[in-house]
Amino acid sequence: MTSPAGPPPTGSGSGERQRVKLLAVTACPTGIAHTYMAAEKLQQAAESRGIDMKVETQGSIGAENVLDDNDVRTADGIIVAADKDVDLSRFAGKRVLKVGVAEGIHHPEQLIERVRSAPVHQAGAAAAVASSGGKERSVGYKALMNGVSYMIPFVVVGGLLIAISLSLGGHTDPSGGLVIPKDSFWMDVNNIGVIGFTLMVPILSGYIAYAIGDRPALVPGMIGGWIANTGELYDSKAGAGFIGAIVTGFLAGYLVLWIKKVKVPKFVQPIMPIIVIPIVATTALGLFFIYVLGKPISWVFEHLTDWLSGMTGTSAILLGAILGLMIAFDMGGPVNKTAFLFGAGLIATGNQTVMGMCAAAIPVMPLGQGLATLIRKRLYTEQERETGLAALFMGCFGISEGAIPFAAARPAQVIPANMLGGAVAGAIAGVAGVEDAVPHGGPIVAVLGAVSGVPMFFVAVVIGTVVTALTTVGLVDVSERRRRGDAVDGVAVAGPEPVLVGAGAGVAPDAVGVVAQRSVAAAPAPTTSPASPSALPAAASSAAPGDAEVLSGYLTEQTVKVGLDADGKEAAIREMAGLLARSGRVADVDELVATALRREAQGTTGLGEEIAIPHAKTDAVTAPVVGFARSAEGVEWGSLDGTRAKLVFMIAVPEAAAGDEHLRILALLSRKLMDTGFRERLTAAADAAAVLGVLSEVG
Repeated sequence: MTSPAGPPPTGSGSGERQRVKLLAVTACPTGIAHTYMAAEKLQQAAESRGIDMKVETQGSIGAENVLDDNDVRTADGIIVAADKDVDLSRFAGKRVLKVGVAEGIHHPEQLIERVRSAPVHQAGAAAAVASSGGKERSVGYKALMNGVSYMIPFVVVGGLLIAISLSLGGHTDPSGGLVIPKDSFWMDVNNIGVIGFTLMVPILSGYIAYAIGDRPALVPGMIGGWIANTGELYDSKAGAGFIGAIVTGFLAGYLVLWIKKVKVPKFVQPIMPIIVIPIVATTALGLFFIYVLGKPISWVFEHLTDWLSGMTGTSAILLGAILGLMIAFDMGGPVNKTAFLFGAGLIATGNQTVMGMCAAAIPVMPLGQGLATLIRKRLYTEQERETGLAALFMGCFGISEGAIPFAAARPAQVIPANMLGGAVAGAIAGVAGVEDAVPHGGPIVAVLGAVSGVPMFFVAVVIGTVVTALTTVGLVDVSERRRRGDAVDGVAVAGPEPVLVGAGAGVAPDAVGVVAQRSVAAAPAPTTSPASPSALPAAASSAAPGDAEVLSGYLTEQTVKVGLDADGKEAAIREMAGLLARSGRVADVDELVATALRREAQGTTGLGEEIAIPHAKTDAVTAPVVGFARSAEGVEWGSLDGTRAKLVFMIAVPEAAAGDEHLRILALLSRKLMDTGFRERLTAAADAAAVLGVLSEVG
């Protein structure tokens, strides 16, 4: 017997093989529903054609059904249906077809046919180009986020160690700055922190390059970042900082991609990724920065210093605002250093007011960004909120670099907010005549007695911090809404229940009260038998002991509704959030809704086949909870197959949910929903109890 179609198996290791063997990897950005539905669809399509297929799922619970070396060796082709980066190096020498995860759900048959003629993946080659299907961020955005994620630990560790050493081992010195005695224990702690800060910029550059050009780009990216941050190499008093690192990271990544395309003799190919490419790319990038980019940077900032020197007799408010703008622009970069060195240099002449302006602006960025993560938590990830707490601590000790992770991740929103707050702080300090006798900034210099006019110094810092925080959350909020495709003005005034408004919108913050108002008073009760617990008021927070439970108790009759009232996705998500709150496990309905909508902005959870599974991981819920609702007319959910969602599941879990059981259940549910008979039984179920009976088949 031969394969059903196409040429003989290309990866066959034995003439005795009778069936084609294909492999697949499925993955989506959040690693939940799409991952497992694509896997099930591909397996079903393969079985219908008499083809052996093994599918590795890279979900939130980690990789399952992992493809081993023997699987790869005997495979005829590999389908990678993913909306995030998947390591393809293990598939070298095999035909690899890379597409979006939605293609795996909606066109599995076509993928099986196409993989037989897909290009052979070469060792060290860039990932195969994906076809259309599945929404994902741009390569540039993902590369930037990759660099930021690796940089954050270095910022936090370095900054906190420096702050601790200064606070516990430092003292003011008339000759300059906060001084830690040499050869002391705290000087050793400080030196360790300085190493962390020194590595921060090359790490950012290196991992941006790595995300673009893979391993060969890591070395040129890191060395390029080091060069960018070391001004002495190109006769600059201040290096190019994190902005220079972003530039070198992208230059290194794309330079490596270009070099990979150069045709070389076969005997050279094995050493290209480990010797030739890193050496050529590192040398070219380093010399380019030193001789081409570095000289103009040095010239610009020398003249900027001269310009500032000519402004000392002008209005203190204007000078303070300009210095604050410069301090806040790049947080330790060349613009920041120019303003700082200008202020520090005037201390020796007896003019301490210019350093006072700088000292007030220096802590505003980390304090403002840290405050922003506290006043609008829903806009930030758990990692960003933790970084925000570290930034608050660093800000108290005048370490402006604590805000760099936020500026690198959202430059268009964070840098303008930082500059506005820095300008306000500098201007207030200037008009108040605040003086600073040491070249350092932040509350620590006032506490240690280096500042005159302490009350106005703190007024300047506090006002600048608040301005930065409020401007940041405003700009980020607008950006998030626009990214979702919402009309910003419409959201702000769209009736009594705007999507992103908290308890301040005239609704009591109590979660049960919110649900009682929104899901019961505003919507008719579900059609159930009179004795059904789901017919009870929504304020009931727990099910009766005899209630049926499925999906390990995460879904009960309280969280089932056979008649969804909403006719749009946003309204449906809010209605589903209200349904989940009947369980008593939702602490903040508005936050749950906002988190689910942000997930939708990454890519629709409309899976096709008239199914949608919105989901959220947020501390707005106290325990995992699942809800199900059915819509007779269907809700437009943006599914790629054009179907309206009639079967809607919503899953919510806390940020720190213990274990992965809820994700395993979701994987089972996603696969079960690919069964046409199961969907038909779910659609025909008469009431909530009947729905639970059908869903009990999942586990």
